[in-house]
Amino acid sequence: MTTHESTYATTRRLGSTGPSVFPLGLGCMGMSALYGEADRAESLATIHAALDAGLTLLDTGDFYGMGHNELLINEALRTAPAAARDKALTSVKFGALRTVEGGFTGYDGRPEAVRNFLAYSLQRLGRDHIDIYRIARVDPDVPIEETVGAIAEAVQAGHVRHIGLSEVGADTLRRAAAVAPIADLQIEYSLISRGIEADILPTARELGIGITAYGVLSRGLISGHFTRERTLAPGDFRGMSPRFQGDNLHRNLDLVDALRKVAENKGVSVAQTAIAWVLSRGEDIVPLIGARRRDRLTEALGALDTELTAADLAAIEAAIPAGAAAGDRYPAAQMAHLDSER
Repeated sequence: MTTHESTYATTRRLGSTGPSVFPLGLGCMGMSALYGEADRAESLATIHAALDAGLTLLDTGDFYGMGHNELLINEALRTAPAAARDKALTSVKFGALRTVEGGFTGYDGRPEAVRNFLAYSLQRLGRDHIDIYRIARVDPDVPIEETVGAIAEAVQAGHVRHIGLSEVGADTLRRAAAVAPIADLQIEYSLISRGIEADILPTARELGIGITAYGVLSRGLISGHFTRERTLAPGDFRGMSPRFQGDNLHRNLDLVDALRKVAENKGVSVAQTAIAWVLSRGEDIVPLIGARRRDRLTEALGALDTELTAADLAAIEAAIPAGAAAGDRYPAAQMAHLDSER
């Protein structure tokens, strides 16, 4: 795979203070956790192919596979050509507390915890700094000012380049930005998850904070590849996701069928249409694609050649109107951790 030529700008800047990156980032979570077994060799090959295509932003979390994902990225970067390795930027989420069995028991945003999580991530990644560092969910027992302040100290020490946030609401975004410059907010944004448009996105733009949008294909739900008959593997997160359950799944796949007609009229795939829609939302938005295989990566990159006209956008909005999705984006227990949903 060679460097990709895009109909969009070749780079997008993460906010007014963040780095410039390729218009798409690679979300690496699925290579280690939550979607069933992954092929290690194919995962490494996919990261290498992404770097070869020009992608620069690799997104992970220290709790993805209990450190497995960071070690995977370490191996991928060590075995990549030096030029690609030097351009690669790491975006790391921290703070999630896990059990041996894989359960989640909360989040820790205390300054001493920030320093602890950071030390382990630097070791696993084999790097002397992390490019963007963010708590995965706000710790309700620790003011966001204290958590961000600890990351700001890591920036001053040279261990972190930029501060990010994840799934926070507009008020928390303002409080955090008052402490230190925030490069980007990582938050779910897709055709069927448009909650940020009311308050969060306008606030981020007012403050000069970029958006790294995850879930742009809604965990495969609107990729065009998920079928009503599909049986999920043991351990696949989607088995507990409300949008993949019973009638919700059928209603959501009806939306995908409508989107498929729009995509077919353009001669592109459903996934390319959905990703291109997120790309069209603004130059300050960088979609994260969760490709675990090279063929899915190639398909996603095709979104960069998918130019959407005003008529296309109207057709897409008619196929999947705002708020049309059936079911919440997370189970109730996880929704409760989302500052962005309060």
